[in-house]
Parts: sequence; C-alpha cells; structure tokens
Amino acid sequence: MFELKTIALFALTALAEIVGCYLPYLWLRQDKSIWLLIPAAACLALFAWLLTLHPTATGRVYAAYGGVYIFVALLWLWGVDGVKPTMWDIIGGSIALIGMSIIMFAPRNA
Repeated sequence: MFELKTIALFALTALAEIVGCYLPYLWLRQDKSIWLLIPAAACLALFAWLLTLHPTATGRVYAAYGGVYIFVALLWLWGVDGVKPTMWDIIGGSIALIGMSIIMFAPRNA
C-alpha cells in the first residue's frame, strides 16, 4: 500500500509541475491569456507542497521524483500534445520508473 500511495503522490506532483509549466508556455508561445499565469503559479505552489508530503529524506524524494516525472511527461506528450511515444520513449520511461522504485523502495537499515 505504501508503494501505491507513493507512486500516486509522485504522479500528482508531476502533473502539478507539468501544468504549472505548460500554462506559461501557452501564454508565451501560443499567444494565450496572461491570466494563465495565475493558475500556473498555483500549480507550481501545489507541486512544491506535494513534494513535502513524502516521509523520507528530501534528496531521495527529489531523485526518485525525477523518474516519475519522466514517465508522466511522456503520458502528457501522448495525451495533450498528441504525439505517440516511440518504443525508445517507453523503454526510457520504464527505466526511469525502475530507478525510482529502487531509490524509494529498497530496504534500508536507517
């Protein structure tokens, strides 16, 4: 159960970060409303807060989070950008998730 909660929290964290970065992109590159910066800032604040909810050392959380971020970004590529991930994208994302699992779930003495 701990593992599923951790992965779900990481996925929500990644989504908050991606949305927080995507909205300014829309404003800057696609000429959308500057008002998008308000929900973008809220998403980035949510992202930072979500990272604090993990009960382990911050360096370990940040390192492991990167693996989930890679995987969620590839899902974003497919779902939002409409670009189907390649086999290499899937392999790389899978390796990133394996790395996250090793970092977060390996047995520890302390």
